[in-house]
Amino acid sequence: MSPVREERSAWTRPHLLGLRELSAEEIMAVLDTADSFAEISTRSIRKVPTLRGRVVVNLFYEASTRTRLSFSLAAQRLSADVLDFTKESSSTAKGETLIDTARNIEAMGVDVFVLRHAAPGAATVLARHVKCSVVNAGDGAHEHPTQALLDLFAIKKRLGRIKGLHVAIVGDIAHSRVARSNIWGLQKLGARVTVVGPPTLVPERFRELGVEVCHDLDKVLPEVDVFNMLRIQRERQGTLNFPSTEEYTRLFGLSRERLARAKPEAVVMHPGPINRGVEISPDVADGPRSLVLEQVAGGLAVRMAVLFLCAGRSAALQAEEAQAQAATSAATQGPGAAAQGGSA
Repeated sequence: MSPVREERSAWTRPHLLGLRELSAEEIMAVLDTADSFAEISTRSIRKVPTLRGRVVVNLFYEASTRTRLSFSLAAQRLSADVLDFTKESSSTAKGETLIDTARNIEAMGVDVFVLRHAAPGAATVLARHVKCSVVNAGDGAHEHPTQALLDLFAIKKRLGRIKGLHVAIVGDIAHSRVARSNIWGLQKLGARVTVVGPPTLVPERFRELGVEVCHDLDKVLPEVDVFNMLRIQRERQGTLNFPSTEEYTRLFGLSRERLARAKPEAVVMHPGPINRGVEISPDVADGPRSLVLEQVAGGLAVRMAVLFLCAGRSAALQAEEAQAQAATSAATQGPGAAAQGGSA
């Protein structure tokens, strides 16, 4: 596991709150560490003792399948203990706040909170109120950093690079935390990014993030190396932002016929859940140019890397704080107190 030890020096954070704040070197540290962990899932015994004795809490205030299960399995593969929190069966129904809930759980002795919450910035707020590590598993329409990291990991695995690639993120950009995290990560690693969709879902203001904005998928088809297809997030929309689902599919859905007009080596991604026949046709989602299952498989290694890096850094910081407190206490007591203690 020596590659992991080498890459840890590039990571100095106890939390993963978003990709906007990370450097290219920090992103690559996660991807390279994930590459080291990917091999574990091919073993007959798929577990290492890296986080033995640590406790990871999945603090999910929104529904999730892939992300929650992936984090749980990642923690278990690292030999950590896992606790699953769900909003419906918690004291949240009685009026308890996120901070009160987290601090009470932390008092039981936990090391990492993996938080999913509907409020943008929730993970950042939580990190200010707890001593353990916080990993953002999606906060409203703000960021979803581990999804973007696993997308980057899958692209790099299949195409061998990220720098210089042209990536089209297609669909509901306005309401997508996945799109925002991907924009930050892709640009930091040197990719060209175009966001594509109807004007109601892809506002011109996204140009301020340094991306190109296009409202015609067919126009960019021949230029794109990677298509990242996003679903329409009806749960975050007050009203339907286009005339009909059929019209959306006709204009922005990725079908086999449309993909045939793209580069022969172009690949297709989707963060899930997929609305088959809407943003992507079944034969494309399941075809040889699809990275969907590679994203899921790589996501496990990426989340193992994130837990390893954050929990390791958090433990180091806590140890430093404990040593500093002990040194301060010894200096305050002085040699007389030590002598008194020795004669007792």
